[in-house]
Amino acid sequence: MAVVRPLEEDEIEPGLRTEVQFFKGPLGVVPNSVRTMAHRPEIARAFTRLNIAVMECHGSVTPELKRLLGYVTSFVSGCRYCQAHTILGAERFGASEERLDAVWDFEASPHFTEAEKAALAFAHAAAEVPNQVTPEIVQRLQRHWGDGDIVEIMGVIALFGYLNRWNDSMGSALEDLPMAAAETHLSARGWSVGKHL
Repeated sequence: MAVVRPLEEDEIEPGLRTEVQFFKGPLGVVPNSVRTMAHRPEIARAFTRLNIAVMECHGSVTPELKRLLGYVTSFVSGCRYCQAHTILGAERFGASEERLDAVWDFEASPHFTEAEKAALAFAHAAAEVPNQVTPEIVQRLQRHWGDGDIVEIMGVIALFGYLNRWNDSMGSALEDLPMAAAETHLSARGWSVGKHL
């Protein structure tokens, strides 16, 4: 059950309402998390702008990989809401069925490059509490990615760290599109909607 009622789109401040339409591109919906943040427009506005900045690709990290990084981060954190959103995002940005199925065990999968495995391993370690990033994990990451790409990778991990805490603590209700994607791709691995009803 949600701690705070998400605003309906027509209740959102008009300028902000226009800005948050951005989310409909990658997700098909304005997430309930953002509609909840909209009770304080400057928080929702800052988050939207941060999301746009983090998810834009300026180097070798693809939009699909960014969503898979978000998925791994959310999986480690246990946020079912964000797992559903990121698996939907990865699917919408072209992830194959094989990659969606193998992200659980990316290290052993032939569907990921060594560079992608290094980034996903970094995301997994960075999302753990306490943090598990070791010099070996960093060296592996640096073998495959330049500084700008590493900043983009870490941006995704940090963004989803924020979202994982927001959505789990606020009990954000999961919307239909991400729920359907999670039921299709994640339920066989034990995913359920949990408190995000």
